Amino acid sequence: MMIQNAPDGEPRFVSLMAEHNELCEQFARAFGNDRFEKPDPFEETLYVIGHHDRGWDKFDASPVLDPVSGFPTGVGGAKGPGGAATTKLSPDFNQARHAYCGLLASMHTWGLYHARYGFSDFRVRPGGSTSVPIAKEMTDETNEILAGEIARQETLKNKLAADPATASWVQGDNLFRNYKLLQFCDTLALYFNLRHESDRAVEVFTHVPESTASDTSVKVTPQGEGTYSFAPFPFAGDSLEIHSKGRYLTAMPGDAAPSDLGAHIAKLPAEEQVFTFVAA
Repeated sequence: MMIQNAPDGEPRFVSLMAEHNELCEQFARAFGNDRFEKPDPFEETLYVIGHHDRGWDKFDASPVLDPVSGFPTGVGGAKGPGGAATTKLSPDFNQARHAYCGLLASMHTWGLYHARYGFSDFRVRPGGSTSVPIAKEMTDETNEILAGEIARQETLKNKLAADPATASWVQGDNLFRNYKLLQFCDTLALYFNLRHESDRAVEVFTHVPESTASDTSVKVTPQGEGTYSFAPFPFAGDSLEIHSKGRYLTAMPGDAAPSDLGAHIAKLPAEEQVFTFVAA
């Protein structure tokens, strides 16, 4: 679950991971122009970008309230259940669609614990790490799961390389081009999912793929009134309207929490935060 920050005393915008994934897919479908090539394979790459965190589904259906903040635990808030388990569950979900989807999803979840393979400077919290920190009590379990993901990746790469129809998909430059696109879409979505409008500053997204052979940095600058400029502009057309789904939640004291927090959140009015992207 994505927990957007907000000024003290204000409701916070909360998005399910499936809604975060949908936001990522909006970016991916619009990505590409004369300078930025679209991904290849197209549909498989878009599928994993739009489903890379689906291992969170059952945790989002049964969220846990943080008694200190009065909001659900999740990314951008207090830590809660999920974490290491989703490192395996999300690739499982994607692998059921296609071996390539499972491979990219596995690279994504492994990369979260390893600075996104060095292809991103984005930090969820100012001054924080580019990697997901591993709690001491979860070290052995997490490392075992991550080792399993490395084994999964080798198995899937060998399978894809053995098929002439998919062999080019796992060549180093092409595979990492699509991995970089996934990271750009994910971190750009985190910028909006986790930060209140008043807290969004200039952000530079590194290693945004232009082609299999080159990448570049993209600078995002708030312009006010929901408009953000991109330099360079990596999307088709002259502008792009984006819709981020969620609902606004007011802090709840621990003793006033509903017995079924998931059902309570599901009944809240569906809302959208709308952004316009333009070229700088």
